[in-house]
Amino acid sequence: MRQLDQLSAFALQFLSSFQASSPPEVQCSGSTFVGKDIHFHGTHQEFFGGIPYAEPPVGLLRLKAPVAKTGIQAENGVFDASEYGYSCIQPGIAEDIVSEDCLTVNILRPAILPENVSLPVLFWTYGGGFSTGASSFYNGSAIVARSINRGTPTIYVSFNYRLGPLGFPQGSEAASRRYLNLGLRDQMIALRWVKENIAAFGGDSEKVTIFGQSAGGIMTSILLLQPQISNLAAAAIIQSGAGAALPFFTPERNEKAWNTFVSFVPGCSSWVGTSFSMTCLRKANTSAILEGFREVYKDPRAREEFWFSPNVDGERGLVPDLPSRLISNIQLPFIAGANLDEGRCYVSHNMSSRTISQILGTEFVPSPRDISENRIRNIISETYGPPTIPSAIINDLMMLYPDNPFLGSPYGTGKETFGFSSDYKRMAAMNGDLMFHSQRRMIMQHAANNTVKTFGYLFSCRLPIFPPHSGVPHAAELPFIFGGLGIWEDHMSDASAADWTLSETMLDYWISFATSLDPNDGLGHARPIWPLYTPTSEVLLQLECDNTTVVTDDYRWEQIRYINFEADVFHH
Repeated sequence: MRQLDQLSAFALQFLSSFQASSPPEVQCSGSTFVGKDIHFHGTHQEFFGGIPYAEPPVGLLRLKAPVAKTGIQAENGVFDASEYGYSCIQPGIAEDIVSEDCLTVNILRPAILPENVSLPVLFWTYGGGFSTGASSFYNGSAIVARSINRGTPTIYVSFNYRLGPLGFPQGSEAASRRYLNLGLRDQMIALRWVKENIAAFGGDSEKVTIFGQSAGGIMTSILLLQPQISNLAAAAIIQSGAGAALPFFTPERNEKAWNTFVSFVPGCSSWVGTSFSMTCLRKANTSAILEGFREVYKDPRAREEFWFSPNVDGERGLVPDLPSRLISNIQLPFIAGANLDEGRCYVSHNMSSRTISQILGTEFVPSPRDISENRIRNIISETYGPPTIPSAIINDLMMLYPDNPFLGSPYGTGKETFGFSSDYKRMAAMNGDLMFHSQRRMIMQHAANNTVKTFGYLFSCRLPIFPPHSGVPHAAELPFIFGGLGIWEDHMSDASAADWTLSETMLDYWISFATSLDPNDGLGHARPIWPLYTPTSEVLLQLECDNTTVVTDDYRWEQIRYINFEADVFHH
C-alpha cells in the first residue's frame, strides 16, 4: 500500500477530516438527507441510506414497472438516511426486516468533500439467484477506503430490487400484460436516479461504472445490451454472470411456477390459471404475499431451476431476443470474469454471519450422492428445454465432458473424488462452462471483434473456509472485493497475508477501471499489467492467491466453442 506522502493532496484532505461536529447532510430532491459518519481503517466516510428511488410497489403498483420517485416526503424536509432501508421480500429472512417498500438506494462516500467535487461512482447490483439478496449484505467501506488510500477517491452506490415472483413474474398473464423483468426495470430506474442525483453527493454522473455478481452480473450484462445505457453508465464490471448464465425463455415456459406461487397466496388460489390472478395478488396484504413466497421456495426446484428469473420479453422489452443475438449492442468498455470452479456453490448452514444461500439463492449441482450419467442427462434436458434438447447434442456433451476425475471440477485435484461419485466432478465442470465460462468468453470475443475495450480475469484463489471438494466456487471472489465485510467476515481471520494483498490488488484494478477505464493506472500495489483482450491476443489475468499472472484464454477450448456454437439450443 502506498505511504501517505504518496497520496494526492486531494485524498489527504479526506484523511485529515475526522472530527465531524454533526452528522453529514446533503441537499437533494428538495430535502435534507442526514446520514452518518463511518471511520474505517484510517479513513473517514459518510453513509446515506434507505433513500427511495421509486414509489413503493404495493397495491395497484404491485407487479408493475417501477414508478420513479419525484420527491421525498420528509418531516420538516429532513430525511433520516442514517440506515439501510428494508430488504425486499424474500424467503429465509425475518419478516421484520423485509418489506415491499424496499426500492431504496444507498451512497457511501469519502467524508467532507470539497465543493463542486465530482468523483467516479461504482454502482453495485447484488446476486442471489433472483430470489434472495439485499444491498445491506454488501458493505462498501473497504472499496471506498481503498480508493481514498490510493489517491483516487470514489463513491460506492448500492440499491435493492424486487425478487422472486414480485420481481420476475412468469406465465401467460404476465406476458399478455407485459409485466415482465420488473427487477431489471428497478435496476434501470435506480441507475437513472443516480444519473439525476449523484452530483448532489459529490459524484460524477458521467463516470458511473456498473458492477455486479451472479444474478447481479447477469443484470449488469443485460444493461450492456440496452441501446440507451451509454446515457446512464460509462463502463461495467461483470463478476460471474456474463450474458445468459441462465437460459432465457419466454414467460409462458414457467406458467406452472407462476400458478404454484398464486396457489400459495391466501385468498388467491381460486384465481390459478385465469387471466386475473394479478388482480387478486394486488389486493392481497403483504403477509399473504410473503406466505406465498415462503411456500413456493420450500420446493427446492424453485431455486435449482430458477423459476423466477429474467425472460425474453419481446419487442420493446429489455430482452427482446436471446442475449447471444443481442451482443452486437454492447458498446461500453467492461471487465468480465469467472471463478475457477463456477459449477460449484459452497453452502454452509453453520455460518454465524449469513449463509451463502442468502447471497446466491441456490446450489448449482444436486447432492453429490445423487449424480449419475442419466441424472446429468435429465438435468440438462430439464434446465435447457423445452424444446427437448436433441439427444445428439447431449451425447456430444457427454463425450466432451467424459467421466474422468482428472478433467472434472474442482480442477487440479486429479483422481480425487472426495468420496462422491466421479460424475459429480463431471457435472460441476459441465455446469460451470454452460452457465459461466462459455458466456464470459462469448461476450469478450464478440466485444474484441468489434473493438470494444474489454479485460478478462480468472479467479483462482481458495480461502480456507472452502472445503477441498468445493475448489474455488461461485462467489469465492466476493470477500476479496468487499474486504470480507459482510461476506464471510467471521472466516477472514483464516486468510493469509497473500490473500489480503490479493484483495487490495483486485480493488486497485477495479477502482482504476472505474476512475480511468483502464485497470493499469499505476496507483496502489505494484501489480502485473492487465492486457486488453483482443482478437489476436485472447488473454486473461489469472488472480491467484500469490501468483497473479497473464494466461491464454484457451482452457476447455473445444468444449466451450461447442456450447457457444449451439447458443440457440441452450437458450443463451
